[in-house]
Amino acid sequence: MRLDKGHLVARLAETPADIARAQDLRHLCFLAARGLSRPGGRDHDSFDDRCRHVLIEGVGGQILACFRVLVLPATQITDSYSAQFYDLTALASYPHPVMELGRFCSHPAAQDPDLLRLAWAAITRLVDAEGAGLLFGCTSFTGADPAQHGPALSHLAAHHLAPLAFAPRPKGVSVPLPLPLPDGAADPRAALAAMPPLLRSYLGMGGWVSDHAVPDPDLDTLHVFTAVEIAAIPPARARALRALAE
Repeated sequence: MRLDKGHLVARLAETPADIARAQDLRHLCFLAARGLSRPGGRDHDSFDDRCRHVLIEGVGGQILACFRVLVLPATQITDSYSAQFYDLTALASYPHPVMELGRFCSHPAAQDPDLLRLAWAAITRLVDAEGAGLLFGCTSFTGADPAQHGPALSHLAAHHLAPLAFAPRPKGVSVPLPLPLPDGAADPRAALAAMPPLLRSYLGMGGWVSDHAVPDPDLDTLHVFTAVEIAAIPPARARALRALAE
């Protein structure tokens, strides 16, 4: 797979060196940016060997963004990365393959809005190729303290909770989303602006979240389980994504 947009290229990692470059960028974004480090200066885990990795490169092949995907039969969703933090048993009966999106990051100095557009074009290409019916993952807020994200989390609780039939259940340490703010007390635009860009993209496609969040004190982040059903994406948005993917 290869997609071009202007000076940007999205492609699948082809060699161990490609994957190492993605792991280096992840280390920079998730760890070094917070004054943390791992041996070798590289972010990696056991899921890397099971995933396909997508690189987005700029002029001269500089890696500007990356993410990884894991395609599973729904019956195996409890073997996903997200299932370490959420009880996903309710999704094991989903009628189509599922695709987990993880470790999404972009270089701190990269401000090109086409990065996210090209990433979603690549995701669309992979979803269609695999016949996936559900895209899911953990989306993270910077700062593990839920009080830092009260309005955004309240907005999620008011408007974007998972359907009861598919709702993840708590597993391990978690915090419930705060109650929605009273009518007139909430500022939807401010709440959305305080969310990670990836989460806003999910919501714009009709995505939903768990009713609880999981703090990660090691990385000083707070994440929520996030998913979007492919068939539920608004038709105009789906057409735009496929136009990019072509």
